[in-house]
Amino acid sequence: MKIGNVTLKNNFILAPMAGVSDLPFRLLCAEYGAGLVCTEMVSAKALHFKNKNTHDLMLTVPEERPVALQIFGSEPDIMAEQAAACAELPFDILDINMGCPMPKIFNNGDGSALMKDPKLIGEIVSAVVKTAGKPVTIKFRKGVDADHVNAVEVAKIAEANGAAAVHVHGRTRTQYYEGKADWSIIKAVKDAVKIPVIGNGDVTSFEDAQRMFEETGCDAVSVARGAKGAPWLFKELVEGRKYVPTMEERKNVIRRHIELELKTKGEFTAVREMRKHICWYTTGLPNSAKLRTSLSTIESVERLYEILDEILI
Repeated sequence: MKIGNVTLKNNFILAPMAGVSDLPFRLLCAEYGAGLVCTEMVSAKALHFKNKNTHDLMLTVPEERPVALQIFGSEPDIMAEQAAACAELPFDILDINMGCPMPKIFNNGDGSALMKDPKLIGEIVSAVVKTAGKPVTIKFRKGVDADHVNAVEVAKIAEANGAAAVHVHGRTRTQYYEGKADWSIIKAVKDAVKIPVIGNGDVTSFEDAQRMFEETGCDAVSVARGAKGAPWLFKELVEGRKYVPTMEERKNVIRRHIELELKTKGEFTAVREMRKHICWYTTGLPNSAKLRTSLSTIESVERLYEILDEILI
């Protein structure tokens, strides 16, 4: 599959997730076969004002490519400025977030709030496409709420202004991540535009992915929450068969994840990042409740390893 001039390894994508799809997690998903991985969303305005912590979100390595950088904002001039500033960075695709439902983003006029202003969407896409120097994609939702469903209109505007692909989440902003994703809106978008359409929502297995392809005709499937604690899901998707890692493999992946977090962020931050990841890795396993209780007080990497050996047997 191609997005603009970028060839993906396959049509299974790790969707951007704030607080989750950092460099270590993206690497693990890429190693398990993800065709494209996406960064956590980065504020164009924060980049404009040279916020150091924002640049930390943009760390990348060749082993994870192809990789998309996701930015968000609602001011066309600042979005275009930062697209140009990122043009020479080692990202293959620039994605614009128009789907984040979180209040602090929405109430600032960013993320899914942009779906209330299709004209502004067109201005942002046009401005960014002119300066990005690489394919530009747009991620958005079904609509703001059930009374304002306009994903098809947004997709057409994105295509008309030069977007190379659109990425559609089948929930409205008011749904957040609750309820069932409406895949029919993904099909409606696919029927309305000629550029590639990426479907997103409720994919946690290869059966889900195949059903999404069949029901919507989408060109690629992206996975967000389904990959949390399960980077091996991409192996399942690519091979088209159920894949359950052994306990030993699960432990090795967690250990590698810890090592990558340490290398990237240092012990203090790595330990705190891994608390949530290990909870996800061990959901549903025997002793997982005991493990979660133990994790909340861990301060050192050594103790993380000890806990894993004590509980994951």
